[in-house]
Amino acid sequence: MLYSAFILGLISSLHCIGMCGPIAMMLPVDHKNEAKKVTQIITYHLGRLTAYATIGLIFGLLGRGFFLAGIQQKMSIFIGLAMISIVLIPEKIFAQYNFSKPLYRLISKIKTSLGSQFKKRTYKSIFTIGLLNGFLPCGMVYVALFGAIAMQSASFGVLYMLLFGLGTVPLMTIVVYIHSLIKLPFRNKIQKAIPYVAVIIGVLFILRGLGLGIPYISPSNMSLFVQTTPNCH
Repeated sequence: MLYSAFILGLISSLHCIGMCGPIAMMLPVDHKNEAKKVTQIITYHLGRLTAYATIGLIFGLLGRGFFLAGIQQKMSIFIGLAMISIVLIPEKIFAQYNFSKPLYRLISKIKTSLGSQFKKRTYKSIFTIGLLNGFLPCGMVYVALFGAIAMQSASFGVLYMLLFGLGTVPLMTIVVYIHSLIKLPFRNKIQKAIPYVAVIIGVLFILRGLGLGIPYISPSNMSLFVQTTPNCH
């Protein structure tokens, strides 16, 4: 299931352009020194990946707790259904319940910190921009977090979120160079494909939880990362 993280990141990077693209476009990079510009962009991505890895660790530990509780199969089915629900249920329905209200102050502080970092040109500030960018709320990151929980392991949770982040790197790098060439009609076409990808990944998690005995897709043994039977010699 790890491959689904990179695919999700790759496809959802068009969504990232709309949400985080302006941050990438405003990066205080040195446009006169190409070598330095490249290292600065890499530093920005390292900040984002660090944020994703941290979140993956937290939610991977949560998934590990579900695994130890013996409810990993039910959790995988629930996560698959949650992924599909996030895509199919209109955003305005979620908005009316204002789920993000408890996090409003934290988000405001992150945005304020972001604004102050753009005034600097140091590698530390660029890394901080990437780090804070990674912690900003995003619907596709929420979908990826469900995948991290389903990994049933802290290390695999980190790896899942890192692969998701790596999937967003190519297009988020390109937008720094040619953001004026990425036209709205093209972005809209890719945006329409994102829900289908999320639904497919959700279905994969449901199949995984059902344990139908299909190799790699729906193995009958849900202990995918922990050996349940000792080797006897």
